[in-house]
Amino acid sequence: MKNKKVYIISTSLRKSGNSDVLADYFMKGALEAGHDVEKVSLADREIHFCKGCLVCQQKKPCVIQDDADQIINKIKEADIVVFATPVYFYEMSGQMKTLLDRTNPLFADDYQFRDIYLLATCADQNEKSIDHLIDGIGGWIECFEKSQLKGVVKGVGIDHYGDVKEHISILEEAYAMGKKS
Repeated sequence: MKNKKVYIISTSLRKSGNSDVLADYFMKGALEAGHDVEKVSLADREIHFCKGCLVCQQKKPCVIQDDADQIINKIKEADIVVFATPVYFYEMSGQMKTLLDRTNPLFADDYQFRDIYLLATCADQNEKSIDHLIDGIGGWIECFEKSQLKGVVKGVGIDHYGDVKEHISILEEAYAMGKKS
């Protein structure tokens, strides 16, 4: 089996927060599978809103000077892209949505990624509370016809900082998904 490039994007602004911990468990599994893994945290990055100018569709550099270009290039070159996000009001974090909007240059480009994984934590106990998030990222994935959503970890009932550490089965699921990726 060929080693894959795995790019993990932790979208929470809370370092070592619940979704970030899930990302670490996925990363551990992927590393043990022999993959080349890199993780980035949006907590350390400056990402501005897309202006909708569509300069990127003309294969020109983005007019916005921030950290998005570097992340977008890493996404483009990865075989596997993993998004880890807390669920806010039954959707992805605002940081994640802002980043997804900024990936518009990939639409007109040749990208490497095929498999997308989603790791989510949510205070609500009901697994259906993550369905809107899945629909949201599903819309993004549909724009990249060579890609597919390969797996989702639904970390429900995780309300307070650090609570995910008490949910061993969810941590094991993220680890196993990374190892199987």
